[in-house]
Amino acid sequence: MPSETRIASGEVWLVGAGPGDPELLTLKAIRLIEAADVVFYDALVSADILALVPSRVRRVSVGKRSGRHSRKQEDINEDLLAAAQAGLRVVRLKGGDPSIFGRSAEEAAHLRAHGIVVQVVPGITAASAAAASAGVSLTLRGEARRLQFITAHARAGEPLDLDWRALADPRSTLAIYMGRAAAPEIAQNLLRAGLAAETPALIVENASMACERRFSTRLDLLALAVQTAVGDGPTLLLIGSAVGDRSIPRSVKIRVQAEP
Repeated sequence: MPSETRIASGEVWLVGAGPGDPELLTLKAIRLIEAADVVFYDALVSADILALVPSRVRRVSVGKRSGRHSRKQEDINEDLLAAAQAGLRVVRLKGGDPSIFGRSAEEAAHLRAHGIVVQVVPGITAASAAAASAGVSLTLRGEARRLQFITAHARAGEPLDLDWRALADPRSTLAIYMGRAAAPEIAQNLLRAGLAAETPALIVENASMACERRFSTRLDLLALAVQTAVGDGPTLLLIGSAVGDRSIPRSVKIRVQAEP
């Protein structure tokens, strides 16, 4: 294994596990997983990726799935610190990319404050995987010159505190993570902010996995499409002209008639 991907005792590596397909892992991620003493992993890390962890390596689930019971971030921070201080070679596997809604900065800051060496390995984020499998581009010359990553996760009972006017840019693509439950609020606010009702929307559940499902619709029908067609898998919303239906392979086009 190259020296630049070797884990020293007492180090922690925050590793992107990608969207779920093990073939989308980086070579560095695989090498680090194989070299670890312990792997802490999120609920979104797929079973196929966990199967790559050698049997000698201890695996620790730390939850972190929106809408489901998970461990407190403070407890995860302390578990990582304890493992590193015990001299173990630690890999923290995070779904997607650690630096995109992965709270990697919080974990890294806690560890570094206690003198622990922390390294980060990027991973493929769900928006990239979803666009690739759907055969669309997240940006498009002449139509979408800006890409905005948004998380729709908010505390229970609290509205999404977002700049809806800035998001309702017809020359932008919105990649909205954890957007299933908030789809009605997202659509309503974007419409109120001036984004056209016919703006294309692509709903992707379980991006990159064998069980991936995709649904093509439009902004004013987004909430109904999500309610009708999406299960309980991790769901990404892509909104903007760049993701309009261009003979998307293997997709299901949702044509929901608005109520009179």
